[in-house]
Amino acid sequence: MDTDIDRIDLRILGLLQADGRLSNLKLAEAVGLSPTAVLARTQRLQREGYILGFEARLNPLKLGRGMLVFVEVLLDRTTPHVFDQFKAAVQVRDEIMECHMVAGGFDYLLKTRVSNMSAYRDFAGQVLWQLPGVRETRTYAVMEEVKNSARLPL
Repeated sequence: MDTDIDRIDLRILGLLQADGRLSNLKLAEAVGLSPTAVLARTQRLQREGYILGFEARLNPLKLGRGMLVFVEVLLDRTTPHVFDQFKAAVQVRDEIMECHMVAGGFDYLLKTRVSNMSAYRDFAGQVLWQLPGVRETRTYAVMEEVKNSARLPL
């Protein structure tokens, strides 16, 4: 952790992480500073990259994306050119929510969301297996989301 932030900054980060819609006034009351001081701190935390942005968490079930599927991807070649092509291709697919290059027995781990198994089958055939350099995939359909959080421990 960077040493340029203090316990008040950490408290601000924790409160905003729990509720990104918290007003500056409520935030100021919670940390015991003036609204002007809290606004300045929040702006600095954004400017310095501690706060990446604000977004609403949506219910995937209500929006037709109830099926969560993780996919291991093994590429046929591990060259910078193939990596770059693969990374560019996954950026434009809305079904792919996350893509992580990993160390181990495969190259990438994808987090995808689709409506159902039929939609995943279509996605696999029309998109996933057509991504640049893909040699092999392993699919893990999630039966139950036990924990789903983006909150960092502070």
